[in-house]
Amino acid sequence: MKFLASRELGRLTKWLRILGFDAAYFREANKSSFIITALREDRIVLTRNKILLKDKALNSLFIKSEILGDQLKQVFRDLNISHSDCKMFTRCIICNRELGSVEKGGVEALVPKYVYQTQERFSRCPQCNRVYWQGTHWGNVEEILDRVSR
Repeated sequence: MKFLASRELGRLTKWLRILGFDAAYFREANKSSFIITALREDRIVLTRNKILLKDKALNSLFIKSEILGDQLKQVFRDLNISHSDCKMFTRCIICNRELGSVEKGGVEALVPKYVYQTQERFSRCPQCNRVYWQGTHWGNVEEILDRVSR
């Protein structure tokens, strides 16, 4: 499932990426470019902008709430997404690319010393080179995911 979020849904986009979904974020105000991108890339449009919903060619979902937790619940409910559909921490939260595994020795200079000493598995974004590891945030996200997917 691939998403294209309009510019007022940046936090939702980040969380969809954290949960492992391909979630593009459109910052521009150009409606035509937004629609072309959604159609060309076969993405589900997520928006709080009612004007974008007028184009019937788009597969879209109007996000009702301004509250992130409610937004996630709505996306899960309305698009019939379950906990098992999520692949947490498999995408870069900055540029949306799929992460690749990287050898521990290859990240020593890129992560804090404590992280290097306490973690064994690392992932890296092939585009922006950001390094990820399974820290304490993993449990926090898992807890939020449980609440959202109920």
